[in-house]
Amino acid sequence: MEITRGLVVRSKAGHDKGGFFTVLAVEGDYALLCDGKRRPLEHPKRKKLRHVAPTAALLPDSSMKTNREIRRALRPFLSEDGGER
Repeated sequence: MEITRGLVVRSKAGHDKGGFFTVLAVEGDYALLCDGKRRPLEHPKRKKLRHVAPTAALLPDSSMKTNREIRRALRPFLSEDGGER
């Protein structure tokens, strides 16, 4: 599956392993990720593509305008996992 803007991904490695993020942009072998809380829009996480696992969910651009909207859109993924890590 191709990693594109708005795709919800799960971190496979690092201190944020198991966390859900949305992709803001793709730059070569890296993706800029945001979760709206620990990694807000103003300071996205730069992570290698091989360290993220794509999900089937794609957030519309209208859900990615503010940190609050991103947190709200990612909330169902956090509850599936039993909470945030």
